[in-house]
Amino acid sequence: MNTKRWSVDKYVDDQGSYPHISQAADLLINNEVVAFPTETVYGLGGNAKNDEAVEKIFAAKGRPSDNPLIIHIAEEEQLNAFVEEIPEKAAQLMKQFWPGPLTLIFKKKEGALSDHATAGLSTVAVRMPDHPVALAIISASGLPIAAPSANRSGRPSPTTAEHVWEDLNGKIAGVVDGGPTGVGVESTVVDCTEFIPVILRPGGVTKEQLEAVIGEVSVDPALVDKGEAPKSPGMKYRHYAPDAPLTLVDGTKEYIQELVNKKKAEGLSVGILTTEENVNFYQADYVIACGKRDDLDSVASSLYDVLRKFNNTNADVLFSEMFPQEGVGHAVMNRLMKAAGHRVINS
Repeated sequence: MNTKRWSVDKYVDDQGSYPHISQAADLLINNEVVAFPTETVYGLGGNAKNDEAVEKIFAAKGRPSDNPLIIHIAEEEQLNAFVEEIPEKAAQLMKQFWPGPLTLIFKKKEGALSDHATAGLSTVAVRMPDHPVALAIISASGLPIAAPSANRSGRPSPTTAEHVWEDLNGKIAGVVDGGPTGVGVESTVVDCTEFIPVILRPGGVTKEQLEAVIGEVSVDPALVDKGEAPKSPGMKYRHYAPDAPLTLVDGTKEYIQELVNKKKAEGLSVGILTTEENVNFYQADYVIACGKRDDLDSVASSLYDVLRKFNNTNADVLFSEMFPQEGVGHAVMNRLMKAAGHRVINS
């Protein structure tokens, strides 16, 4: 397949006049799949009402079919076509955080969407992205758009169009390049079908922010105990992994350096994921800074790009520092734990 690639200025307000937006929307209307930027990561969009389009998303990503897709909309009114009801707490969260990096789970109307998009579940996950290019494409298509991250399954999520190109060139109809994304980690997923809403995936909106709006919010036990079965089907799969095996280290810089020295003594090439504060401390083959430790937002926005950078090295093994599990740090550590396959060394 010849994958088209267009560049669009994300700071231009009137995206509707851009021919690239119309071309991307036309492909979606014709049940092709197109990658486009959101404020979190690049999404791989397809017509959520059409089985063929949704199957193309799964095929391009190599994604398991029991892993439901998030439906993206441009206007809240679109919900009425495929959602049974909007609970009061969901409405409060929509008012506060949409458009933005928050996905809400509702009871779906049967037959309104492709069952492939919802993996046959009775619920549907929906969000409104906070990115003018994404909103313009969705609006121009007139469709609800199913859009997981635009990467091969298991690989680090894409935060630039180049990341998408690396993974999916020749596998999808088009890529709309709107520059680097901002948040860097995917949206927070909250199940609003429960009396007390449940966080199924931490992301760009924190638990603290949610509770400031609607009061008590619980957390899926699987997020803190890997022995628990996750409520969200996709959370059981390994994600975000770089090519070399990654291990998280709960210890001092000095302890991490000892681990590096042991691996180098074995003849292995070693990479370290750290922050700007510590980048000059380590003696390793590859040391890459991932934001600033006192600014977890910068860590989140850099994370996937850094994991991909290690794929362009000859590192045999990778070590990563741990980060505080507060605010967006919950999302950072969730992604790192999955990237490492839950491998942790404690000093």
